[in-house]
Amino acid sequence: MNKHFEDARYYIKRAGEHAKKGVTEELEPVEERFRELTGSEQEPEPSRLDNVREELEAIEDRAEGETKDALAKARRRIRGQRPN
Repeated sequence: MNKHFEDARYYIKRAGEHAKKGVTEELEPVEERFRELTGSEQEPEPSRLDNVREELEAIEDRAEGETKDALAKARRRIRGQRPN
């Protein structure tokens, strides 16, 4: 895949994550007020294990992308060194 498309996909994913965080943060007071009025309980905070698991998944995704980039770069180098 073209490096530009890989970069674009990465930045679109990050933009989506940041947008989600922004919307969540903006709607937090509304959600709290709604829960107060309806008497609903808020979902429990994610446990430390859940947070670590999410971080590990993010690291895994990043490592996978970097590995694919390194393989593509190595393949280009090999193709460039072969006699035609």
